[in-house]
Amino acid sequence: MKPATGTGRTGVTQETGEIAPQGCGGCPGGRDVPTPLVGVKFHNLGKVEHFDSTGFELEMDEAVVVEGEDGERYGIVSEPTARLRGACGNGNLRGVRRRATPQDTDLFIRNALREKEALIYCRERVTERALAMKLVAADQSLDGRKVTFYFTSEGRVDFRELVKDLAQKFHTRIEMRQIGVRDEAGVKGGYGPCGRSLCCSSFLKEFAPVSIRMAKDQNLSLNPSKISGMCGRLMCCLRYEHSPREGQAGAEPSSA
Repeated sequence: MKPATGTGRTGVTQETGEIAPQGCGGCPGGRDVPTPLVGVKFHNLGKVEHFDSTGFELEMDEAVVVEGEDGERYGIVSEPTARLRGACGNGNLRGVRRRATPQDTDLFIRNALREKEALIYCRERVTERALAMKLVAADQSLDGRKVTFYFTSEGRVDFRELVKDLAQKFHTRIEMRQIGVRDEAGVKGGYGPCGRSLCCSSFLKEFAPVSIRMAKDQNLSLNPSKISGMCGRLMCCLRYEHSPREGQAGAEPSSA
């Protein structure tokens, strides 16, 4: 699950507080027009997604309704409005529709109950059809036009009959979306050995490669139980204190 943005690397200018792209000249005609962006998290998904917040100055923890692929979505602001200048892809971002109203919040709560029901029913059908997949979460658009089921699997899964079962049961559009084990940990959340919330469920926007070489360069224990996260892969935080200078030529393949 990749964030809905293509902004590249960014930095904040001291003079204006705007986010300026590094190493990117920007799109023609858009270089001098700052685009207000806001980061939003959805209740059952770990990643932050970015939206155009033109007309809204949004603060942390505000509830908002944003444009989705099929209908509206309800989320919570995790990154307040900031302005991005001249970054490629900003024109393709979906926008913020409105600050959430009490009616939106009531509908969101009802949808959350429907998502639990949908997940239980879907698991029953997966078991009945003996499909090699593990369901992780269900996400219903605010207006109920679509339900997306997230799952993990070792390989490809033919879920066409399952989709028919779900569409007949819930009378809405059904989408099945396969995610990786690191995404699954971000969705479920939890705490790392440091005692803090998992990086993937709190602030990470995308997963960078992590290799065993990073643990060796820092003289860390190579015991898998010490350097593996809840997902079973090498912990993302192995990168945080690893300097590129510590790496050597011919570094080992990453575990990403």
